[in-house]
Order: sequence, then C-alpha cells, then structure tokens
Amino acid sequence: MMTLLAAPMRVLGADNPDPNPTPSPTPTPQVFSFSAFGTLGVVHSSESRADFASSTLVPTGAGFTDSWSAAVDSLIGAQLSANITPKLAAVVQVIVQQNYDNSYTPHVEWANIKYQFTPDVSIRIGRAVLPLFLYSDTRNVGYTYPWLRPPVEVYSLLPTTAIQGIDVNSRFHMGDVSNTIEGNFGQNNTPQPHNGGTAYARQSLGFSDTTEYKSFTLRISYQSTHLTITSLDRFLDAFRSFGPQGVAIADQYDSDNKIVATELIGASYDPGHWFLIGEWGHNNAHSFIGDYTGWYLSGGLRVRQFAPYLTYAHESAASNSDPGLPLTGLPPAAAGFAAGLNAGLNTLLESVPDQTTISVGLRWDFITNFDLKLQADHTRLGADSFGTLTNIQPGLRPGGTVNLFSASVDFVF
Repeated sequence: MMTLLAAPMRVLGADNPDPNPTPSPTPTPQVFSFSAFGTLGVVHSSESRADFASSTLVPTGAGFTDSWSAAVDSLIGAQLSANITPKLAAVVQVIVQQNYDNSYTPHVEWANIKYQFTPDVSIRIGRAVLPLFLYSDTRNVGYTYPWLRPPVEVYSLLPTTAIQGIDVNSRFHMGDVSNTIEGNFGQNNTPQPHNGGTAYARQSLGFSDTTEYKSFTLRISYQSTHLTITSLDRFLDAFRSFGPQGVAIADQYDSDNKIVATELIGASYDPGHWFLIGEWGHNNAHSFIGDYTGWYLSGGLRVRQFAPYLTYAHESAASNSDPGLPLTGLPPAAAGFAAGLNAGLNTLLESVPDQTTISVGLRWDFITNFDLKLQADHTRLGADSFGTLTNIQPGLRPGGTVNLFSASVDFVF
C-alpha cells in the first residue's frame, strides 16, 4: 500500500518541479557548549581515631572528624567549551569540592586551548587532565564509572588529577582497532593539608597508550616528575647531626628534587550486560612518600536499571618501618633524642599505604542522567600501616580493620 502511494508522489515531483526551490538550511556550528556534573554523597566509617578520605590532598573525612561525612565524595562541576574555529577549541572546567584547607572555594580543574591539526592529531596547551588511569578523563564525574568511587588502592598512587603544560594526542585506526597515544610535559603545585607544605612537581613527563577493540580497552601509562616537598626538611636535618649514618637516612627519605616514577596498566571488557575491570600500578617516590604497588579487579552485572558489582583491591608497601639511628654508644641525652627521631620516622613510614579491601555495591539508574549508588567496604590494614587513613589521632595503632558504608547520587546534564 505504501509502495503504491509512493510511486505517484515521486512521479509528481519529477514532472512538476518547483521553479523556486527553498534551500535546506545549513546548521550553524555551535560555538559554545555547557555541561555540568556532580555527586552528592555520604560516608560512614567504623574507625573513630582517623579519617577516611577519597584523596590524601584533603584534611578531613569520615571517622574522627565526622562519623557521617558528606565531604568525602560530594562535588559539583561545570564545563564551558568553545569551538573558536573548526580547528581551534578551548575548555574551562570549574569544580567545587573540599579543598586542602577545608574550604569549598571553586577551583579551576581544566583551562586549555587545543589545536586539531587533523581529525586524529591534536596539541593542547594549558591546564589539562593527567591521563594515567582508565578513568582519568572523567575522574571527577562519578556518573561515568560503575562504582561509588574508584578503588583508592590504585587511584591514591597519584592523587594529582591535572597538569599545567603541553600534551600531544595522536590516534590511528586499523579495522575495528583504535589506538591513541598521548604525551605530556609540564608541572604542578599541590598544597599538602597534613604538613602545611606544598608539593612542587617539575619536569613532569609522561605518556599513555590506549587501545580499543570493540568491547575491550587496554591502557598503559607512565609518569615521572621531579618532586620537592620541603615541609619535613627540619625534621630530616636533625638526623644529619648524627654523622654519616644520619646523613644517609636523611638523604634516603628527603624529597628534594627526587624523581617520582609511576607505572600503570589497566584493562576493561564491557559488552553491555556485564563488565570486568582491572588496574595495576606501581609508585616509587625515592623519599618518605614510599615505594608501593596497588591493584584491583572488579566485575558486575547489568540487569535493567540495576548493576551490582564486587571489587577486590590490594595495596602493599616495600617497607613501613626503618631501624633508624643506632642508639648503642650514644650519651643518654643524645640517645633519647635519637630514639625520638626514630619514632617520628617510623610514624611517618606507617602512613605509606598497605591494605586490602573487599567492596560490594549496587548502582541504580533510576532516571535519565541520574544514578543512586550504595557501597560497603571492608578494609584490612597492614600490620605496620595506617593504610590510606588520614588525620591520625593519638592512640591509633597500625593494623586492624575499617568498615565503610557509602551512598551517593551522581548526575550529569
């Protein structure tokens, strides 16, 4: 019936053309585009003598400061993009979340200009993402990942999320395979909330290689930087007053232009109805920050709007203690002072993470562009470590277990 009706219409159009046809309007390229995202979350911790925080770059969290904390995961962000020319674009992203000084002053996460030489080759200058992890590009957008938060055992290896400098991106295709290589060079200054100093990262150089084949993604990345943190200089200088052995200890643990190297490998397989994700990373700071390795494996199902998931994550340190200065033969006053330095050093090393976490959670996409997530975490700390806990209070000993319960709502628009 439709075929019979369509034939006369085509003939009518051919025999009686419009002498003054109206041209179809050409779409006007959109110069500016705006997007926003956010997470409203709350976390409860069973440990009342320390805080759980999703990053070491914030001063407080759930536990000691607040039994139930909304500061750990909550944030809101906005992004403005401008297509200045077909090849030149700019982006500014601003985020409101807990800062290093416990304020909520908005900060600029991204601010850069990108030039697209070809559809597959571009260069970007300014403040941009540090592309190390599988979810680096959307690390602040909770809606984009399956869990309530990325596993801290891996994502705490490098808590800095942006770099100021230049990066080059090149992509090529071969059939169903797409490969993207990205290199970056720059610097960053990061305030340290727990010691009152600033981490100065200079000559930061890195690359990432991402291969995508249908439902499979593989990312390999590396980042090195020259890191300086001066807040512990006076403490470590006290070791030097004890001669060559003290000098050796101070040189081992100070962070004066030390090279920090971070290597990561991540892979995911997500055909739609289920997913499997894993990442492995190693970080060696050649200083008091430590030498440690983290990894996780996570899987889940998708049943209509629901996605239950299970994650096993582990992080281990090369060492969480040091014998320090030998006390034998020292005068009593000097021995007491040296013992205090040794105790302070080991307290510092106990903050190098060593822990194992089992997480179970549920994501519910209850409405378009909104999700609700519930997650429970059981963490066992290493015998000589406080794990990723921060804001440690007197009386807390290394080791033990911590239980978390978290709930959040993520949104994008």
